[in-house]
Amino acid sequence: MNAVTESAFDGLSEESQMLRDMLARFCETEIEPNYEQWERDEIMPRDVWRKLGEAGFLCVDIPENYGGPGGDFRMSMLVTREIMRAGYNALGGNMNVHSDIVAHYALNNGTEAQKQHYLPRMVSGECVGAVAMTEPGAGSDLQGVRTTAKRDGDDWVINGSKTFISNGQHCDLVITVARTDPDAPGSRGLSLFLVDCEKAGFSRGRNLEKLGLHAADTSELFFEEVRVPGDALLGELNKGFIALMQELPRERLALAVGAVAAMGAALEMTVDYVKERQAFGAPLSQLQNTRFRIAEMQTEYRLNNAFVNECIARLEAGTLDAATASMAKLATTEAQCRVVDGCLQLFGGYGYMKEYPISRAYADARAQRIYGGSSEIMCELVARNVLDN
Repeated sequence: MNAVTESAFDGLSEESQMLRDMLARFCETEIEPNYEQWERDEIMPRDVWRKLGEAGFLCVDIPENYGGPGGDFRMSMLVTREIMRAGYNALGGNMNVHSDIVAHYALNNGTEAQKQHYLPRMVSGECVGAVAMTEPGAGSDLQGVRTTAKRDGDDWVINGSKTFISNGQHCDLVITVARTDPDAPGSRGLSLFLVDCEKAGFSRGRNLEKLGLHAADTSELFFEEVRVPGDALLGELNKGFIALMQELPRERLALAVGAVAAMGAALEMTVDYVKERQAFGAPLSQLQNTRFRIAEMQTEYRLNNAFVNECIARLEAGTLDAATASMAKLATTEAQCRVVDGCLQLFGGYGYMKEYPISRAYADARAQRIYGGSSEIMCELVARNVLDN
């Protein structure tokens, strides 16, 4: 076992080991030869989703009666971890949205008819999922949502716009946060809707250009008199914010798993580099500064990895609360950025060159402290739990 990558995902069950081996082969044949081109194109081909579904890597912990493999949370996070460790952060992030956010909103809040309709197609990759929360004037604070859904007979009519939506160019289904009670204060009066993207009035804006995560499509979405049937409501009317809060521990832990995996991958490539790179007549690994920085970063990795392992165990036991998940998201993503920055520094000028994967890891890491709830929001949530009870 490489000391850099010790984790809860070592010592796997036979089934999980088979999943990891299959994923490694898939990455070698289907992703690695193409990933650089996807980064240049700033989008992945749509058929990647179909291939992922056929291989069994989507919605791994969706029950078998909805077409899923019937795995558990740890198996789903194994997929996230392996994709992120391989450096395919854009792919891993978008898969996370599809499999670990959208699918579970539907699973935990949907009617039987909704689950039977959407989940098998999400498992197969036929239907790509996105979730539309963020608006030009409402990011981590959903109290500012201005997209509306108004009753018109048995239907709902949705108007508004969303931005920074992962999977926005490829999605077939968008779970949309809209205000259904304009008189309710703050986050009250919000509801969730399952919006099929072929609906009249729905349109996609441009594929947004980003600092990192280039292969991930991230888009503006527009809703102009989009009419959806009454049974498109996901969960209870005006209880959308509650549904969002119930799903957040899983979402934020998934982000933390990805952050730790990416951190470990950056350390691995840096350890290999400093052992080979010569300076002042010796490998960089023999210089005290290098040795101390590696020691500090490895310690930070192990501490965060241990916390994530604890959170995984808590989630499996049904005891992971929102504040603890927020701590995990805050700690791991902040650490990821520090560690990847420190790793790039040890590469010197080569670390700034695109041909070296550490440069992509550096650019990709920066979004982690923003999406899924910014670090500042995480701090506020943790502070409320500590100070306001």
